[in-house]
Amino acid sequence: MKEPQDLPLNHFDAQGQAIMVDICHKQPTLRTAVARSVVRMQPRILQAILDREMVKGDVLGVARLAGISAAKRTDELIPLSHPLALHHLAVDFVPAAEAGTLEVRCTVKALERTGVEMEAMVGCSVAALTVYDMCKGTDKQITIEQTALLFKEGGKSGTFRREEKL
Repeated sequence: MKEPQDLPLNHFDAQGQAIMVDICHKQPTLRTAVARSVVRMQPRILQAILDREMVKGDVLGVARLAGISAAKRTDELIPLSHPLALHHLAVDFVPAAEAGTLEVRCTVKALERTGVEMEAMVGCSVAALTVYDMCKGTDKQITIEQTALLFKEGGKSGTFRREEKL
């Protein structure tokens, strides 16, 4: 594995100006990425979310749509990312009731010239933020933790699978 100082800075031109990486020469391949964020809250609030008893309505339904919408707009949010035609997007939730945690997972697939990791990370991040927004009136101590790429495949860098537990 190359050390960070040995990697080229491909988001800068010879004069040090920020640029979008030229991917015109690359062939489209199937790209997949899975990312997650963890929302930590009081177990009673998580139970209310799961029972659809929150005052603002269906927290998970709204968060799912927010995450999907955000992932589709990643190129508008991250300055040097490429606009991509996404072919599959899913936001799923894994609750741990006793711990009071809600894992938000975003899976993205596309036939593209560049990876979809940022789309997956934006999707789970915005879904987690939406959970917070819809529940903050009940508890402002809710935290969003451990946003991370869990898996990616496709492209010349191959497959990545996070091995350490977060």
